[in-house]
Amino acid sequence: MDHLTKEQRHKAMSRIRSKDTTIEIKLRKALWHSGYRYRKNYAALPGKPDIVLTKYKIAIFCDSEFFHGKDWYTVLLPRIRNGENPEYWEKKITRNMERDNEINRKLNYLGWTVIRFWGKDIAKNT
Repeated sequence: MDHLTKEQRHKAMSRIRSKDTTIEIKLRKALWHSGYRYRKNYAALPGKPDIVLTKYKIAIFCDSEFFHGKDWYTVLLPRIRNGENPEYWEKKITRNMERDNEINRKLNYLGWTVIRFWGKDIAKNT
């Protein structure tokens, strides 16, 4: 793993957005051009989905691979354990994955279809 100073790490982390990310914008543009109308960051639903197709009751999340634990056991967890501050990152990402599952269950219970896309999948094949 890279070895950044505390200041460099802070600067990099502070630039991570929670909404209007590159992958969200790319997916929204594709949906819009295909004729789908949507709501962004819809606070009326649990988890505040990135994109909501209210007409179809579909909640879409655009998840980054790192923060949402893609390939957790095979790739990410070994990488975290060999990096800096492994206890913090393991706890943080594990909780993110738990929260994602809780939100999925709540939305399903309310009759919504939940779709979660990985960022790289959006970037490669919108």
